[in-house]
Amino acid sequence: MKIHETAIIDKKAKIDEGVEVGPYCVIGPNVSIAKGTRLGVNCVIEGYTEIGKNCQVFSNAVIGSAPQDLKYKGERSFVKIGDNNVIREFVTINPGTGEGGETILGKNNELMAYSHVAHDCKLGNNIIIANVGTLAGHVELEDYVIVGGLVAVHQFVRVGKFSIIGGLTRIVQDVLPFSMVVGNPGKLYSINSVGLRRAGIAEERRNSLKKAMKILSDTELSVPHAVKLIKDTVKPMNEEVSYLIEFIKKSKRGITR
Repeated sequence: MKIHETAIIDKKAKIDEGVEVGPYCVIGPNVSIAKGTRLGVNCVIEGYTEIGKNCQVFSNAVIGSAPQDLKYKGERSFVKIGDNNVIREFVTINPGTGEGGETILGKNNELMAYSHVAHDCKLGNNIIIANVGTLAGHVELEDYVIVGGLVAVHQFVRVGKFSIIGGLTRIVQDVLPFSMVVGNPGKLYSINSVGLRRAGIAEERRNSLKKAMKILSDTELSVPHAVKLIKDTVKPMNEEVSYLIEFIKKSKRGITR
């Protein structure tokens, strides 16, 4: 371990070998940090917080402080962060609300400066949140999501995998997987063609998604009618389109169109 002499670490904290702790960091008693993780200057890690292997937490990040939720009454709740995450300067991550509540980050994510992950959020893997991206409580981000700078995501919103949200966008309804959304409020723009190509999704399958998204963008159609039209006209029905339909069926806030 490489721990700066000015760092304050509670004796009950679990700090693995190979962890680096920078100057003036404060680490609470119920924190565990796995090997290879590095903390920059003046990081605060408190609450019931677990940080995985090989993460990099930059200066002035605050992880595990009490959730910004008026319902919170001091219950024991958690932050669980996987391996290989990059958490930049002044990022804030709050634990869940209510006894046993959890805020979860998967693996290989990058949270850029001043971004915020509120209580009870669930983030998958390979996600990027750009500067000052803000997630309200209970937001879910699936794998390979990109959230642009200064984006605000309403509580309980789900953001589907391989979607991208443009900068300065306000999100109040679920964002479809494989889509690009931009605006205030956010509107469906197209499929995330670049992201899908990088993921190795074949052109034929991307074209099927384009047809499905074009149908969904027609707001004169009700969502059930649009889904029926997709099933009837988008052939062949591939894995991505099927996933898109299932995502819509599970939506509780409605979808961004």
